Amino acid sequence: MNLRVIDGGLATLHADFELQAPQRADVEREAERRLRRLGYDRWRGRQMATGIPMPRDIHYRALQIEFVAKTLGGLATIPPDFRSDIYWPA
Repeated sequence: MNLRVIDGGLATLHADFELQAPQRADVEREAERRLRRLGYDRWRGRQMATGIPMPRDIHYRALQIEFVAKTLGGLATIPPDFRSDIYWPA
């Protein structure tokens, strides 16, 4: 069996990916990921279905995540480490 090395391959793919500057859509995906991890959709659905308000800390954390996403997404140059916890609420 003969094997050949394909020029480029994964190394080129990863190198090209790292050179691309983050876009607003990337920041929005990160915010959505954090909201899902928080369980925001479940709490919001429960509030809409039953009228029982969601816990205040969940609501405030979601507001903070949305604020960070809007602020980072509005920057002229989005930092490459925008996924870091230093930008997002703890």
